[in-house]
Amino acid sequence: MHSIFFLIFRRMRQPLLTLVLTYAVAILGLTLMPGQDDAGNVWFMDFFHAFYFVSFMATTIGFGEIPYPFTDAQRLWVTFSLYATVVVWIYALGTLLSLVQDKTFQQALTESRFARRVRRMREDFYLVCGYGETGSALTYALTERDRSVVVIDIDPDRVNMLQLENLRQYVPALQGDASRPKCLLEAGLKHARCKGVVALTNVNEVNLKVAITSKLLHPEIKVICRSDSHDVEENMASFGTDYIINPFDTFANHLATALQAPGLYLLHSWLTGERRLPEAPIYPPTTGRWIICGFGRFGRAIYRRLKSEGIEPVVIESKPEMTGMPETGFVLGRGTEADTLLEAGIDRAVGLVAGTDNDANNLSIIMTARQLRSDLFVILRQNHKENQAIVDAVQADMVMHPSAIIANRIRVLLGTPLLYQFTSLALHQHDEWARELVESLHRLVGSENPAIWEVLLDKEEALAVYDAVMKGRKVTLPHLLSDPGERTRSLPAICLLLKREGQRLVLPADDLVLKAGDRLLFCGRHSARDRMDWCLQNYHALKYILTGEIVSAGWIWRRIRRGGNSTSNDKQISQDHGEG
Repeated sequence: MHSIFFLIFRRMRQPLLTLVLTYAVAILGLTLMPGQDDAGNVWFMDFFHAFYFVSFMATTIGFGEIPYPFTDAQRLWVTFSLYATVVVWIYALGTLLSLVQDKTFQQALTESRFARRVRRMREDFYLVCGYGETGSALTYALTERDRSVVVIDIDPDRVNMLQLENLRQYVPALQGDASRPKCLLEAGLKHARCKGVVALTNVNEVNLKVAITSKLLHPEIKVICRSDSHDVEENMASFGTDYIINPFDTFANHLATALQAPGLYLLHSWLTGERRLPEAPIYPPTTGRWIICGFGRFGRAIYRRLKSEGIEPVVIESKPEMTGMPETGFVLGRGTEADTLLEAGIDRAVGLVAGTDNDANNLSIIMTARQLRSDLFVILRQNHKENQAIVDAVQADMVMHPSAIIANRIRVLLGTPLLYQFTSLALHQHDEWARELVESLHRLVGSENPAIWEVLLDKEEALAVYDAVMKGRKVTLPHLLSDPGERTRSLPAICLLLKREGQRLVLPADDLVLKAGDRLLFCGRHSARDRMDWCLQNYHALKYILTGEIVSAGWIWRRIRRGGNSTSNDKQISQDHGEG
């Protein structure tokens, strides 16, 4: 707001001073010009009447000569004043129009409106820095879950595009440099409702600056950063950045999981990837020759992971002076030519990684390699979202899209943090355990995408259950998984994790007695989530599940009962809801 006033006064100072001076001279001259009253006596206009006359004369309104007809001298001065003030007004208005069209002034107005809107936010929100492919995917995912988002991006085209997106909620956006503390403060960094800052720009140094600024100005806030440099990661970790996501290392870890335990990889990708269950687990070959095309950041991460698994890969790189060379197994070239692939031993290879930063080259590498060896296990790096159609057409066994990996990881961290803890704990289980769990979940949800949600047993999220537990009623996990329309029928859902007083229990037993403050992670059908809310919040629904007694509670409850195929001989017991 201060910058707006500064710009206005700086640009309008000279026109306003000229206007004031012209008015002052016109008023003073009018008081000095001799006039004549009705009796023919000499009369001089006072300052009040002179100011009044010049005010309507300068705007060319014209109310006549007051209070007496003017003399020739007065009319001559008025003529001069009239043209002078009109010229000055044209000069002032022209300067004002030029100011309004000035990009700096328009940016200041935009920032002022943006900051005012952010200050007025009354719900929790996350500050996303960078609205590229990753930022847009994350913003969409969060708004779909009714989470408020504020965006900063340095590219005005991206900010304008955000305003045209069909998002579930309005997202305030600011065109600015996220590395500047002023922009972060305007975007609500110190706002009481700001719950987290996510740095997703494609410049590591900017993400580092965002993390430092956030931790210094708001130490308690959760900070999540993207980084593809190990040096920057160590710097971020040194001052307490909560989560640092390297898409290349993350995918390399996923590949290692698929090599060691395909069932665990299938479980992880299904729960965190927002997609349907694949028909079967993937089985990357654990022995034999692998060829890595491209030894950049992604290629090096895959190279290190394969070597740690006991596999000796061969690298194809066209610019080793920029990327460096591996310890062993190096071929100079792009990998798009058959000669280069043959030199790397494609005829004996079992796996291929097309990992350059060019989607066209990666697709060409795969098509050429398959002509030479059709049974290859193929990993494709996708760099741009707009190439999704041709990436799908090539039918790679695994696709690494950095933006999707980061967006999914952050979506889980912010939307369902217990899911992140569950997947971390699941990695310590054996592969058969994961396969059995996937089969159980598949039987529950069928072909639809699974719904994953958290439940906190407190007054806000589970009022009825919380009240019953605090009054000493025994509420177990099967009670939450009972259908409020028919208590003998279980909801199509399963509890994956229970967190209680710092302790975490994977797949808790059915006889578990719930306590106030418990956090539970469920997975199942979307309909199960909606019906579970009745048990959590509605006293009558919980009473029916616990005791089998039915309380008539109006049209809505009768609709729920009919939806659950209830019998018609419902008992009616009029008790206070607090007793249930």
